Amino acid sequence: MTDKKLYKNKSAAIIGFGRFGKTLYKMIKPDFKHIFIYDTDKKSFQNFKPNKTTIILKNEKEIYKKADYIFYCIPISKFETQIKKHIKLIKPHNILIDTLSVKVHPYKVFSSLPSSISAILTHPMFGPDSSMHGLQNLPIVTYNFNVPEDIYRTFKKYLTQKGLKTVEMDPVTHDKLAAYSQGLTHFIGRLLEKMNFQPTPIDTKGAKKLYEIMEQTCNDTYTLFRDLQAYNPYTRNMRLDLGKSYDVLFKDLLPKRVDKKYTIFGIQGGKGSFNEQALLHYIKKHKIKDYKIKYLYTTRKVLDELYKGNIDYGQFAIHNAQGGVVWESVQAMSKYKFKIIEEFYIIISHHLMAKKKMKKEKVKTILAHPQVFKQCQHTLKRKYPKAKLISGKGDLIDTALAARKLSEGELPSHYTILGPENLASLYNLQIIDTNLQDLKQNKTYFLIVER
Repeated sequence: MTDKKLYKNKSAAIIGFGRFGKTLYKMIKPDFKHIFIYDTDKKSFQNFKPNKTTIILKNEKEIYKKADYIFYCIPISKFETQIKKHIKLIKPHNILIDTLSVKVHPYKVFSSLPSSISAILTHPMFGPDSSMHGLQNLPIVTYNFNVPEDIYRTFKKYLTQKGLKTVEMDPVTHDKLAAYSQGLTHFIGRLLEKMNFQPTPIDTKGAKKLYEIMEQTCNDTYTLFRDLQAYNPYTRNMRLDLGKSYDVLFKDLLPKRVDKKYTIFGIQGGKGSFNEQALLHYIKKHKIKDYKIKYLYTTRKVLDELYKGNIDYGQFAIHNAQGGVVWESVQAMSKYKFKIIEEFYIIISHHLMAKKKMKKEKVKTILAHPQVFKQCQHTLKRKYPKAKLISGKGDLIDTALAARKLSEGELPSHYTILGPENLASLYNLQIIDTNLQDLKQNKTYFLIVER
């Protein structure tokens, strides 16, 4: 029996005439009495010339009246809405066939329908690109949801006669396997696209294969990619496993030490900062002898340098007894992975300093880290109620760097700096007021972290 005779007295409908809908149409158009096509997007029919047995429908009701087999070639995310919208239109003779790339989701949707509605689950493991040279031995997953066994056997026979390789598989097994095959492949393809992966004159076969993967997966819509990841319950674990594997390989390629002779610390502050004082306290406590300090000014830079493998350990302030959490650090921490080695505190005091000959009564602008203002808010309000309180942008958020810039003439000469006492001697400034912190025991907590 030829494939044409199997369905010569039957009609089929294709709902959704996108790239795969057109691929399916080419496959089945010689074999059914009539092919009915429906799509709300009229652009789908541009340059399409139907033959005598093909009819484009404008009315959804006609789909279920006229067709025996109804193929859904619509986005995964629209499938449930589409089915429930049409539920009252479905006739007893209709056999619903989904072609979605996930199977648990349509299984659940069909399970919510009246038991009188018949359905078959399929996943053609090919698309417009992979099928352009024929269907021979291309796989298609099938699962009998609830149609009579003879109808299901005939359907599988038809697929086999088209040259396809049918694979019987339940929805859960399918989605578990697909998450680590199709889901992973599409994820890698989109990842390469985000990297702007391009062919080169010296590409190996492996590189060319990667480019093929990117081209093939990115030819599909981003909606398909997103739906593959969102509607397969096992793709999340796939992405987590991929991320863990990436982290392990990335870390393995970094040196255990940036410099064999020295331990390299990167700190949030500049030279003379509280961060430097805290690190020296930590180094003394742990009797670390050979070390170097990289002054990185911000927590984001510390964690970024740690991530890139340019420092061995990072340090930054995390909390103060008066000012609470250091939001600069919290925001940076949310963007990086790292391991906490130790938390410790030192007691700090804040001093107001300015260029030489600056008078206390002339203080109009005080520059400091936002956290410093929190620690000194009540004292400053009492002693300098009219002073403008500002924080630097970028690296200048660091008080020690601001002190250096003031000393070098890169900040307005009337600015005053609120920070560690030693900044004055380090950068040739004068102390004009002392101990402006609200708490006597002004504890600030720091973290030592590593990759």
